[in-house]
Amino acid sequence: MSASRKDGSSASPRKRRPTTGGAGSRARSRGSQISRPSRTGSARADNERSTAERILDAALVSFANRGYEATSLDALAAGLEVRKQTILYWFPSKERLLEAVVDRSAGELSRVLEESLAGAGPGFARVEAVVRSVFRLAARRPELLGLLREMGRLGSPVANRFIEAMDPLVQRATEFLEAEMDAGNMRRHEPRLLLLAIYSTVIGMVTEVEVLRALGEGPTARSLVRRRTEIIELLRSALLVGDRPLPA
Repeated sequence: MSASRKDGSSASPRKRRPTTGGAGSRARSRGSQISRPSRTGSARADNERSTAERILDAALVSFANRGYEATSLDALAAGLEVRKQTILYWFPSKERLLEAVVDRSAGELSRVLEESLAGAGPGFARVEAVVRSVFRLAARRPELLGLLREMGRLGSPVANRFIEAMDPLVQRATEFLEAEMDAGNMRRHEPRLLLLAIYSTVIGMVTEVEVLRALGEGPTARSLVRRRTEIIELLRSALLVGDRPLPA
């Protein structure tokens, strides 16, 4: 039977079509596609991160070897085979690029020192572990130590930026030295000044090696070990109370 309308006409009942292909279904389909990780998008993100890292690597080497003022974005772009605008996309100016290089270098140096301290014994063994890790870093990543030398030449504010990034580690080192002095294991000094003296001595000797390398007189493994032994012996005699023999 047909259904009667109020106006007396009749209409055949219509069958309801399934809505699996409707607009709502298409929206749900797009939503499910968005929620899934895109391999193309992931590859693009990896490539972009790689570009930024390449820029930072090249800038670090140039700042360390040529100096900040002598480094140009045009030369960096040519060496990387990218446009200068690509560098400016990631780092809006050379000053911002320097800041990014300093931040990343401070993070890398902190990780190296933290790892060396994690496996070090008590007392002076911790000082020795730090010295050894810095010399290993000088052999493996000489440009990082070259950047420290350049920051010292540039002075503030870039040096202050590096100091602030390293401050948590410096605070721990200060507390360690104070505890060793209170225990009578080390001679009494003002901890912060002592840390500055240790830093200047170690970095000065390591960057001297880097200067020789820049002049074409690359250090040998034997010379690095000899310098490392000399600096450890110097610090041992300056810090420890009483005569303490060097370890075999």
